[in-house]
Amino acid sequence: MPDIAAVKAALAAQRIETPSWGYGNSGTRFKVFAQPGVPRDPYEKLDDAAEVHARTGVAPKVSLHIPWDRVDDYAALGAYAKERGLELGAVNSNTFQEDDYRLGSVCHADPKVRRKAVDHLLECVDIMDATGSTDLKLWFADGTNYPGQDDITARQDRLAECLAEVYARLGEEQRMLLEYKLFEPAFYTTDVPDWGTAYAHCLTLGPKARVVVDTGHHAPGTNIEFIVAFLLREGRLGGFDFNSRFYADDDLMVGSSDPFQLFRIMHEVVRNGGLDAAANVAFMLDQCHNIEAKVPAVIRSVMNVQEATAKALLVDADALAAAQRSGDVLAANAVLMDAYDTDVRPLLRELREEQGLDPDPVAATLRSGRLERVAAERVGGAQAGWGA
Repeated sequence: MPDIAAVKAALAAQRIETPSWGYGNSGTRFKVFAQPGVPRDPYEKLDDAAEVHARTGVAPKVSLHIPWDRVDDYAALGAYAKERGLELGAVNSNTFQEDDYRLGSVCHADPKVRRKAVDHLLECVDIMDATGSTDLKLWFADGTNYPGQDDITARQDRLAECLAEVYARLGEEQRMLLEYKLFEPAFYTTDVPDWGTAYAHCLTLGPKARVVVDTGHHAPGTNIEFIVAFLLREGRLGGFDFNSRFYADDDLMVGSSDPFQLFRIMHEVVRNGGLDAAANVAFMLDQCHNIEAKVPAVIRSVMNVQEATAKALLVDADALAAAQRSGDVLAANAVLMDAYDTDVRPLLRELREEQGLDPDPVAATLRSGRLERVAAERVGGAQAGWGA
């Protein structure tokens, strides 16, 4: 049976990175509903992230998105994060919001557009240098809508060339995390549509390039845990963009639609050493909170990842291995289900109390009156959000 002290130690050591854009106005492609108290700049986003970390104890990193989080002095932003008990995490690029990118960015047929896109990616590396961030996260909306619109192979060549230039600019401790997406906004071909394409480009680039798995970026029925296990085996899993989906890339709260899938993913992470510091896997949230209060939603999301991780850590590895060796299918499945069916909430409440935290982080932030105070203080100015 798992050692409960070891399980608690692993949970206490886990780190979950929250997204700056999760605190701003964000939502569906239909409508973004503004909320009172939403941050007006990246500094106020960090204030909200500090509240999440103070309540959970496991969320000290904040992902940035450029240009949404552009400031005049990134070193000052990094220093402010440190004052709030935080550090700046992955720097996310944006090559999908300008008219020049209508037919693509790094895969565009026009070398001038590709140059513009690459210069933006290099700017993101400069920001990493200034903030101390180690991860450059890349997602490209590039693709085509119609057969014959562009040369599929030539677009891969352009992609490889641009990635190679940016990769060469990375510092010794910096990484390139390449994300993939099945479709959207391109509907005929997407230039990085799946983990295999991302993995192939990372292999060519070198050891500082790794694949990011966004849990919402797959066709229905895709076995995401297989992808995770394979990439961990190859040493090429750079991290996750955790969220949930029902139909497409819904960016709902992680674990909200299929908590069993999240457990299966975390089981492969635990089984293959993905929680070890040496694996250097970034556990990041990538969510939009359109109809729910943002800070409580981020806290709840962190808790959902913790609960799935706790259940994965409670899998009886010896019993599972014995059942697998003997070919006992039912027994092997039962070991996993026993762990999944365990109510880990008392364990996590006990751990938080031992850490000096409130056992119920969401209730604690609601009781504190902070949400009402912030809503009253953050009046005037433009609220930060998509495109801010």
